[in-house]
Formats: sequence, C-alpha cells, structure tokens
Amino acid sequence: MKVLRGLQRRRISAFFSSSFSCSAPCSMGAQSFETLPSEENNPGPSKERPFPERFHGEDQFLQLMENSVVGNRWHEMAEFLSGVTPSLLNQLLVRLRDRPGAVLGFLEQLESQAWSRLRIRLDLRSLCIAVHAVSRLKNSEPALKLLRRALSSSGPSVFESLEETFDESGSSKKVYDLLLKACCLAGKVDEALEVFYLMKERGIIPGIDACNNLLSLLSRQKRTETAWVVYAEMFRLKITSSIITFNVMINVLCKEGKMKKARRFLLHMADYGFKPTVVTYNTIIHGYCSRGKVVQALELFDSMKEKGVRPDSFTYNSLISGLSRVGRLQEAVEFFRKMVDGGTVPGVVAYNTLIDGYCNKGDLKTALNYRNEMNEKGIEPTVCTYNPLIHELFMEGKIDDANALLEEMKERGIPPDSVTYNILINGYCKEGNSAKAFDLHSEMLSKEIQPTAVTYTSLIYALCKQRKVNDAEHFFQQALLGGISPDVAMINALIDGYAAEGNMERAFVLLKDMERKKLSPDEVTYNTLMRGLCRLGKVDEARTVLDEMRSKGITPDYISYNTLISGYSKKGEMADAFGVHEEMLSRGFNPTLLTYNALIHGLCKTKDGNKAEELLKEMVSKGITPDDNTYLSMMEGLSSVKDLEKNENL
Repeated sequence: MKVLRGLQRRRISAFFSSSFSCSAPCSMGAQSFETLPSEENNPGPSKERPFPERFHGEDQFLQLMENSVVGNRWHEMAEFLSGVTPSLLNQLLVRLRDRPGAVLGFLEQLESQAWSRLRIRLDLRSLCIAVHAVSRLKNSEPALKLLRRALSSSGPSVFESLEETFDESGSSKKVYDLLLKACCLAGKVDEALEVFYLMKERGIIPGIDACNNLLSLLSRQKRTETAWVVYAEMFRLKITSSIITFNVMINVLCKEGKMKKARRFLLHMADYGFKPTVVTYNTIIHGYCSRGKVVQALELFDSMKEKGVRPDSFTYNSLISGLSRVGRLQEAVEFFRKMVDGGTVPGVVAYNTLIDGYCNKGDLKTALNYRNEMNEKGIEPTVCTYNPLIHELFMEGKIDDANALLEEMKERGIPPDSVTYNILINGYCKEGNSAKAFDLHSEMLSKEIQPTAVTYTSLIYALCKQRKVNDAEHFFQQALLGGISPDVAMINALIDGYAAEGNMERAFVLLKDMERKKLSPDEVTYNTLMRGLCRLGKVDEARTVLDEMRSKGITPDYISYNTLISGYSKKGEMADAFGVHEEMLSRGFNPTLLTYNALIHGLCKTKDGNKAEELLKEMVSKGITPDDNTYLSMMEGLSSVKDLEKNENL
C-alpha cells in the first residue's frame, strides 16, 4: 500500500507540474502567476491527497498555509506548495477573505522570482475570490488589476464567477462596480455595457463613479447615441448625477456638434445644485474652437471669468488654437500674453500652436523665434513642434535646414511620426526627387509606421508626373488593400495621371468610383477632367463637364474658364473662346496672363492679327506683363513682312 501511495503521489505531482498550459502573465508585477480555466471546465486529477502525507487532512494543511501567509513565512510555505490544486488555493483564499492585506501579500509572493519555479496557477474562481478579498482595501488598484487580468482571459464570464463566489467570500456589491470600472479602464466597451445591464438585471444599482467611467468611455469611442441610452437608464434607476456626469454629457453634446444644447445643459446644472467648473467651461470652449466658432468661445470665456471661474492652461490653449485656425493669429498671440500675465505658465501645446500658426502664415522667422524661446525656458519640444517647421522649410526650398531639424529631432530622441514622413515624402515629390520619397516610404514601413492617404497621394502624384500611371494604379490598389480609405485628393492625383495619358475612360470611371464612395468631387477633379478632354480636342465635352460641375453646386474658378478658353483657342473656335471669356467676366473673374495668351494664340492662329494686337494693348493697360509665349504667338501669327513692318512698334 505504501508503494502504491508513493506511486500515486508521484503521478499526482507529475500531473500538476506538467498538465496545465501557461497563459499570459498578470500585470501586477514583473513575474507572474498564471490563470487557468475554471474547474467546471477543467476537472483536474483524481481526488488523491494533494499535500504531504504527514498532514492528517485538508484542514490541517490549509491551517498551516493560512498561518504561513499571515506570518509571511514564505520559505516554510514553499516547501509544500508545489503541485497544489486550484481547489485548495480557492479554499485557502476563502479562509483569508477577512485579511485583504494577507491575500495581497500572497499574490505578490506568487509573482516573485523565488516562487516562479513552483508554477502555481490561479483559475478564474481563485482570481474572483481574491478580488472579493482585496476589494476590502481602501486602495482599489489591486482589485482592478486582478479584474483586468481576469477579463483578458475570461471576458464576460467574470461577472458570473464573481456571483458564484460572492457568498463564500462574504463580499460586498462594490466588486461589481469595480468590474465595470475595470472593463472601462481596459477599453472593453461592449463588456462594460454587458456588466452594466447584468447589474441592472440582478437589481444591483451601479454607483455613480462606475457609471461616469462608462459614459466617459462611450464618449471617447464616439458612441454618443449609446451614451445617451445609458444616461437615460441611469435616470430611470434614480442614480444621482455628479458634476463629472454633467461634464461628460456636455462633452458628448460637443462631439455631436450640438453646441446650443451644450450651453443649455450648462444652465440645467444649476437646477441640480451644481456649479460649472473650469472643466465644464473648457469642454464647451474647446467644442466651439474646434468648429471655428471663436466668437462664441470668447463670449463664454468672458462669462466664466465673470462667474469667478479661473481659466487654466487648457482654456488658453483652446482659444489660442481656435484663433490661430481662423487666421486671427495676432489675437492668439495676445491670449498667449494674457496667459503669461495671469500667472499661467504656457506649455508645449501653446507654443506648438503659435509655431504652427506662423508657419501656415509663411512667417518662418517668428515661428523659429518661438521654438528658440521654448528652448530657453526649458520646455521640451515634441514632434508637433518640428513638423510645421520642417514643412515650411520644404515650402521655401530650404532642404538642408529641414534636414538639420530632422537631425536635431534624432539627437533629442524624438522619433518622426506619420505626419513627419508625409511632409518629407510630399516635399521630395514636389522637388522632383521621387527616389528619395520612395526610400522614405520604405523606411516608414520598416519602422512600422502606417502610411496614410496623404502618403499614397504624394507617391501617386510623383508616379503620374513621371508618366508611370500603371505603377500609380498599383499603389492606389495597395492603399485600398491596406485598409486606407481614399480621399478626394488621392483620386484626383490618379485622375490627373490618366487624363495626362489621354485615358479619359479610366479617368471618368474614377469619378464614378468617387461618387459611389460618397466622396464629393471638387473643382480640382472637374478641372483635371476638362483639361484632359481639351488635350484631346474634345472641348464641347469639356464644356459639358463645366455645366455638370455648376449643377452640383461647385463654382468654376479661373482655371476652369482658362482651360476652356485655351481648348477653344487651340482649335481656332474663337467665337466660343470669347463666349467663355465673357462668361468669365460676368462671374467676377478677371482675365489672367494665361487667358490673354490663349486668346492671342487663337487669334494669331486664325490670322486675326489686329484683334490680337488690341488684346495685347489691353493686357498691358491692365498691368499684366506679356511673357515669351505672348510674343511668340504674335510673331507666328504675323506671317508677312508687311505685317511685321506695320507692327514693328511692338
């Protein structure tokens, strides 16, 4: 019998040390215990005694384990723990339920390097019993960490397991609030909603903090309709809102663009006994500024100060950004100064906004001055500091200076992001250095930075300019396969490539694709199609495109009219060319050098030198200087010596 028992013990020990599969580590420490499926789905080994023979029963074994945990006698405890069953662990944790500190110490020991060789695993039931115990602590972080670990392996069944272990753990309903919060912290919005409705089903009223976490998550993930459904449910359950609830729901309204309702919500807060905080005002001010409604934002800014609410850095940053976006850069600078004068220290966001504003204005010198001021004040720049500066340097053709800034970023340990790469790729494409642009695209991929629609647009544009339309099409299809949703600019670049090749059939297919994708073609789209048709001499069809453009509410610009004038002039159909010219004038567009050159070229082609000469005098009188093309057209049109002598004063 002793031999048989010895064999059985060895068999059990071997089973425990090898049969359970590993799972992902717990986030509570560098080392980790592992989570197993619950015992219902994993019956485990036979019911032989999973503890040393010197113990007369489970109670004596568990008592020793309990005493060891409470007394922190980990070395003594480690001697017996190898191969312990999940069932015994559960019983041990239940015995420790009123000692949350001891349970936490035990869990930390399980994670320690010293015990890693024991490979002790907790199943879902063990985790939930531990959660019940440590939820008694004032600090909820340990319980939240355990719950997030449980959620990562078991998902919605965590709620049921908490229910099953609730009574034996002598727990409180606080654990369900913690579970709801853990779901929200993990970004698991569907699981959070399921927990919310399971609590309602079981008659457990969620606490306001847990509800606020859920509303915040829904707002962040732009599930605004669901946020209103949950808010209504809270109202029905008579869950009293807090100031945070109001702030979150005002944010939801701002995200929906319902700014008037957000303002009304601000007034309703007083009815419930809440005074708006700086966060409340900041939310609405930011909502206004992000939509270009800076007048309303400034009115609210004045109102908050009248009510004694002190603006903070977020308030000023929103206003500086909003004013800068609508071109009111000088006012943005004034707010920056008010921020400093009011004792609020401007941070990197405020500086980045002004740098971006001055770069957009083309004032690189002032933008660099703000960057230098940041350095003097010890404010660390970010990638958003460098991106607009690099972009403006490329716009001004200062490639070496742009590369110097890139080197500075590298020295500071600031990695380029997708925006940086897009700026560089676009810059090199426009410089005609497509080889460098494609090298940067490869580098981008090697660093696992995902290309965007802007990346592909620049590369497609470069390929089309090189008459490599098939390669451009390949890149376009690659973008689609990569999950990139093409925008108008990307499709326009490809349309331009096909139009330049004379493949108008494919160009119009892309126009139809654009409409199918619910993208609205713009004036660039139609101008490109018109130019392609005019190149083929199909000017009447181009005129039809102009009419279609206008019927869709897109106003033709001077490029649209010049394209048609040039098309008709090249064909010598000057009556039609001047007809478009008259229409152009009636729409408030003044003729440009291109307009006059096209008309003069057409008149000279049709041997109407006198009218060409009149136009030449007209353009000079309007302050438009003729160029080489103007004079070449005149010279080619005047075919006889007599005509040359007559017009030698030109």
